[in-house]
Order: sequence, then structure tokens, then C-alpha cells
Amino acid sequence: MMNYEKYIDSPEKQRQLYRRTLIIVVISQIFGGAGLAAGLTVGALLAQDMLGTDSYAGVPVALFTLGSAGSALLVGRLSQHFGRRSGLATGFLTGGLGAIGVVISALTNNIALLFASLLIYGAGTATNLQARYAGTDLANPTQRGTAISIAMVSTTLGAVAGPNLVDVMGRFAISIGVPALAGPFILAAAAFILAGLILLVLLRPDPLIVAKAIEGMGTFEDNHTDKKSSKQTLKKRKIVVGATIMILTQIVMVSIMTMTPVHMGDHGHGLRAVGLVIGFHIGAMYLPSLVTGILVDKIGRTSMAIAAGSILLASGVLAAVAPVDSLMILVISLVLLGLGWNFGLISGTTIIVDATNPSNRAKIQGTVDVLIALAGASGGALSGIVVAHSSYAVLSIAGGIFSLLLIPVVIWSLGNQNSYFLKKWSTQEKSR
Repeated sequence: MMNYEKYIDSPEKQRQLYRRTLIIVVISQIFGGAGLAAGLTVGALLAQDMLGTDSYAGVPVALFTLGSAGSALLVGRLSQHFGRRSGLATGFLTGGLGAIGVVISALTNNIALLFASLLIYGAGTATNLQARYAGTDLANPTQRGTAISIAMVSTTLGAVAGPNLVDVMGRFAISIGVPALAGPFILAAAAFILAGLILLVLLRPDPLIVAKAIEGMGTFEDNHTDKKSSKQTLKKRKIVVGATIMILTQIVMVSIMTMTPVHMGDHGHGLRAVGLVIGFHIGAMYLPSLVTGILVDKIGRTSMAIAAGSILLASGVLAAVAPVDSLMILVISLVLLGLGWNFGLISGTTIIVDATNPSNRAKIQGTVDVLIALAGASGGALSGIVVAHSSYAVLSIAGGIFSLLLIPVVIWSLGNQNSYFLKKWSTQEKSR
């Protein structure tokens, strides 16, 4: 604790550490985004090539999303006990090892190794998302949405570059005797490992440990039993609402995104076109984040969640009606898909941060991200089956309609908050 004493009573030093933490997270997320995007772009195509069928094209996304579920839990637990530095660095380095395994599986045409490596690769995906929390540990409530968005927007550089390097990495892979579709995973391995090393070396002092130390010295908890109980109930409900918002947006986004490259490949689009569409999509997932965070802080978490559902509906409808040869409409629909996911993730994440304290924050965040990852895994696995037995249009329409469930969830949360404040007001009136 001695190392953190200077931060406890110094708001200025806390602000300095907050800014320094954001800078380090930004640098690591640039590399993490490249690692994440490269694998997402060609994972389905690699499985399709190795398995010789479209029916299981959604399995790679399902596997590394499932792997990210277990990793989210591990990263959350490690962060809770040892700090963000240990948890995030371990996750990124593990994801890098998984990407190396994918490359080896493509070289040896080993399906079992491919599936196992994709599970391990999921650790990088989980860590990429978990890093968004690191900047919030020392942020005040009016900065939380912005802090989350800064961490996410920094992912854009790597996330947009990754898919657009698919063709380059494919040629590089061929030049060293590796199948072209494994090339992006070479980039993913290097990017994840670099991200992990940056956090391991530079994220000192650890922001979560400092936040715990500050919380331990604070006296802000109300000792009135009824009031404390009401606050805890409201916080639990907020955790449920925040998690539900992120889960619904994740299912819709992963389902449609997973099958878009396969849909494009089946209608004559090449790797360059696929990389372009997915690049725009991932850019829309992260690039609007800075503005999104400000909007979440200014106009509210719930308003942005409702906007997320509306945008995802528009995306699903547009993807369903897009002519198969229209690259432009596919780009627009995937941009809307990424934007809706962005709104949902940042608003939901901010709600989770609002409802937790440093003493339980990382553990709860890890658990919530497990549910998000499992939702994504389900969406990825089912998407291939849905398309194989119906069409890409049916999948897109279904995803758009499913996203509308966000609206009743938000209305329920508003009702709970209003009940809490009405009860609080009534108690105050009676005491007068």
C-alpha cells in the first residue's frame, strides 16, 4: 500500500495517473484491435476452406467467442486480485499464442488444432474488450462514458488496418509457404503479443489497485440500513440492464457479421472486397466511440441504448434487401451494424461501471463479459445454420427484429429507477 499512498490524498496525482493510464491503454488497443480484426475477417473463410462446407462457417467465430468467454472470466479474476496489468497482459499474450496455433493448423491442415487454437485465440478478443474498463477505474461518474470511448476509439487504427491488410498478409504468407488465409493470423499473433508486452511493462502503478486503495480510505458509504439496501438493489438491477443491453447487441452484431464474408464469397466478391466491407464495419464499431462516450455522459445511458436497437434494426433490414452485387449497400448496412453495436456496448458498459465499486468491479465486469462472449458464440454458431437452411436475408431480418428487445429492457430499467426515487421522496416527506 505504501506505493499508492501519494495518490490517496492527492486528486491532482489521481488525474495524472488517470491520463497516463488512458495513454497506455490507447497504445495497447491499437495493436489489440489489429489482432482482433485480422482473425474476424478470415476466420470463417479459413474454416470453410479447410472443412469444404458452408454449414460450419460460423464455427470459428463461435469458437474464439466461446474461448473469449472463459478468458473474460480469467482476466476479470486476475484483474480483481492482482490488478489490470496482470489480467490484461496475460490475456493478450495468450491470444497471441492462439493465433500462432491457427497458423500451424493451416500449415498442417489439422482441423482439431485449428479449433483448439481458435479457442485460445479468443483470449485476445476478451482482453481487447476488457481493456475498455481500465480507463474507468480512476474516472469520475461524468467521465466514464468518455473514458470507455477513448479506450475503444484507439482500437480503430488497428481494427481498420487489420482487414485491409488481409491481401498483403495473404501474399506474405504464400511467400513463406503458409496458406494465404492464415496470413492475417500471423499479424494477429504479433499484434496481440505486442499489446500484452506494452501493458506488462508500462501499466504501473496499476489503476485498479490505486482505486481500491482510495476506496479503502473513503467514508462515502451510507450506514443507514434501508437506504443502503435500496441502493444495492438498484445497483443489481442496473448490472442486469447493462449486461442485457450488451448481450443483445453482441448476438445481433456477431450473427450478421459472421456470415457476411461467406455471403459475399458465394456471390463472387474477392478477399479485397470482403476486407473492405469488414474494415468499414469494424471502423464503425470503434471510430464513433469518442462521440458516443460524450453522448452517453451528456444525454444518458438509456437513450443511447434505445438508439442502438433502432440502428441495428435498420442495419438488418438494409442487409436483407441489398442486391448481392451492391458493395456500397453492404458497406452501409455493415457500418450501421457496427454503429448500433458501439452504442449498445458503451451505454451498457457505462451502466455496469456506475453500478460497481473498485472492490468488486473487475470480477463483475469479467462475469458480464463471459455472458457477452457466450451470446456472441451462440450467435456465431447459429448464423451458419440459419443461412444454410434459409438465407442471409432471413438472418439479417431476424437480427434486426431481435434488437428491438432493447426497448422494453430500457423501459423496465427506467421504471425501476423511478420507483426507487419515488420511494426515496416519499420517505423524506414522511420524515418532515
